[in-house]
Amino acid sequence: MKSSFSRQNIYLFTLCLFLLVFVLVFSFAVLIPEGKDYRLKRGELKKENLELKQLSDFAIEKEVILQKLQDDNSHAIKAFENEFSSDKFKKQHQGFFSALSITKKSQLGDEDGFSVYEVNTTSEISSPKSFYDFLDAVNKSNWIIAVNFPIAFKRDGEMIDSSFTMRVYNNKDSNSSK
Repeated sequence: MKSSFSRQNIYLFTLCLFLLVFVLVFSFAVLIPEGKDYRLKRGELKKENLELKQLSDFAIEKEVILQKLQDDNSHAIKAFENEFSSDKFKKQHQGFFSALSITKKSQLGDEDGFSVYEVNTTSEISSPKSFYDFLDAVNKSNWIIAVNFPIAFKRDGEMIDSSFTMRVYNNKDSNSSK
């Protein structure tokens, strides 16, 4: 019995069979596992891109809030850089009192990067309203000052003697650089 296949056809059939086996092995060994990894990594990338966008939006939102706070509180931020001067303080706030005297009590310890001084003040005012106007002016002054309680008021004829202490916060960095 003679085969009807020629040698050329057998070689061609063998080559096709080899290529088919090669393609199947390559597909199952390389492409399908890599495709699964690709899909997993693509899903992770989408999640990370979503997180990145959310964090970027959050950062932009916080940057806007920070800029607004810096604009609203620029006076207080600049006040941290100013060193306290009792002479300038007297000149600036003398108009609220008929007489104003400031005595530096002592330097207190350092608090969070600031040198803290306690200042005793004694003043004569004509009405409590001028004292409250003074407190408003202190809030807008060039220094960070906390008026400590108690505030003592004592009537002396037409005038009111007031006595109180203030804490003046000086930035240690600005003091050491001057």
